[in-house]
Amino acid sequence: MSKKPFNYFNKLLVIKRTLFLSGFRGRKRAGFPAEGGKSEARDPERATLGRARKAKKLCPLYDAGFVKFASQLGIAGFFFTMAALLFFWSPAADQARVASIFQFSKQSDCLAPGQSDCLVQVPAPKPRHISTPEPLKAIYMTSWVAGTKDWRRELAEFVSKTELNAIVIDIKDYSGYVAFDTGDELIQSLGAEDIRINDLKEFIDYLHDQEIYTIARITVFQDPVYAKTHLDQAVQRMDGTLWKDRKGLSFIDPTSQQFREYIVRIAQVAERVGFDELNFDYIRFPSDGNMSDIAFPLSGNRPKAEVLEEFFKNLRSDLRDIGIPLSADLFGMTMTNTDDLNIGQVLERTEPYFDYIAPMVYPSHYPSGWNNFQNPAEKPYEVVHIAMSEGVARMLAASSSPSKLRPWIQDFDLGADYDADKVRAQIQATYDAGLTSWMAWDPGNRYTRDAYAPEE
Repeated sequence: MSKKPFNYFNKLLVIKRTLFLSGFRGRKRAGFPAEGGKSEARDPERATLGRARKAKKLCPLYDAGFVKFASQLGIAGFFFTMAALLFFWSPAADQARVASIFQFSKQSDCLAPGQSDCLVQVPAPKPRHISTPEPLKAIYMTSWVAGTKDWRRELAEFVSKTELNAIVIDIKDYSGYVAFDTGDELIQSLGAEDIRINDLKEFIDYLHDQEIYTIARITVFQDPVYAKTHLDQAVQRMDGTLWKDRKGLSFIDPTSQQFREYIVRIAQVAERVGFDELNFDYIRFPSDGNMSDIAFPLSGNRPKAEVLEEFFKNLRSDLRDIGIPLSADLFGMTMTNTDDLNIGQVLERTEPYFDYIAPMVYPSHYPSGWNNFQNPAEKPYEVVHIAMSEGVARMLAASSSPSKLRPWIQDFDLGADYDADKVRAQIQATYDAGLTSWMAWDPGNRYTRDAYAPEE
């Protein structure tokens, strides 16, 4: 291996030492002997010249210009090195550097209330939203279908070619899992993500390009994931263990403030990813299970309607700056019953806190004998017309706008075979009750294609 690089390095050191010593003009206090053992003080100019000649011999590149250039280069290198050290080692500079690379939002970095040691906050780009269509005509899409590209594309094309103009997409369903990567550390720390839609933002952008309005459906108090790790906030059995309904699903006590804050975080993430509206379902106390062995550790014996109204009020306050509409799903019988149905839902105590109310007036869900109908599922027009006409009257009596009502109608077989005629009968009943908007529910996401009018 050649030693030339090492020799030139040594020669440069000699030049540096030579120039340094010559700067002292041969003063004895420098403590260096002159050549041949003589003091530099005897002939300092000669000593300096001799050293310069020696440097020239050692390095042919040596001259006055070279010395000046080397000196300036050394100074520049020093300051560059110090600047780099400050950038990479200074805590304040490090925060600024990281924040400039990664776009942080306040909600995702300041997890605990009152936390002050957050990274420098850089506002995230505002999502693109489209205005609520009037009238709104929507179908429902599960998170699994939303994550299946061929299926979701086919449904989006179906919407684009018909009178439909909106899609309701599950982002948190009955399982309690959130269906996309939220980027929220608290949600992720609970193990509450099950990534079924790995490109949700891109899918929403695609729907917006097709002028399709998007609604995020959030199942609220039915939440087995959260209940499993927060027994103190969950609906319990009388012995203090976790209560479950007939399907084995558990619920959260609606009084839980901590859980409400969790739901708010999910709603905020949904808005940031691009959804145009937030729809809240299962905003009720449980009803299907052993109701004789049930306890509410936080609500106690408080009136259920009072507890839910407090939740609605606080939810609205928490999301007052969200910038998109909020809607609530209610039992269909809340249109005709003035009591809370033992689940806490009362129309007049819900509608003030939401932009839209969506009663689930599926004819198959009404009991035999309701309004003297032996099988209400066989009477789609009558059930929907009676229910929504009552709802309109009650909204007017409450000095509210009936246009806030958007019924969920049935497009699935239960209690009867639901063909295009039965689906259209419900739509016509909605119009005849004085309303213009509706949403169709098919849990299998198949839909009766000829039940929906082609795009005009």
